[in-house]
Amino acid sequence: MNERVRLSNVLIARGEESAEYLALFALINLGLIESLANGILTASDAVRLFYCAENCMFVRKHVTNKTADQIMSHGVQLPDLFEALPTEEAFREFQHELSAMRSLCLKILDTEKQVA
Repeated sequence: MNERVRLSNVLIARGEESAEYLALFALINLGLIESLANGILTASDAVRLFYCAENCMFVRKHVTNKTADQIMSHGVQLPDLFEALPTEEAFREFQHELSAMRSLCLKILDTEKQVA
């Protein structure tokens, strides 16, 4: 996976409503989180491919969901952990951040399930 995922292309092209945006957004993120947890993607790769400024702004302006915005904020900060902390501590915090992101995604999916 070398090319950036543009949320604007993925979500708007589907022509769905905000509720479907959120569910699809959460599912995409769960896949990324799993890839990060298993070492398929590095934190830097994830920011380059998905948690970039363009997607963060799209979520803030068009998805307009506080939980989705929190997920993006966590994702953007992942590489910083490895620059700011010793290796062992960074890895522990990385796992903690992934867990928080996973919980937020599941919260979105649970909310959408209750609405449907």
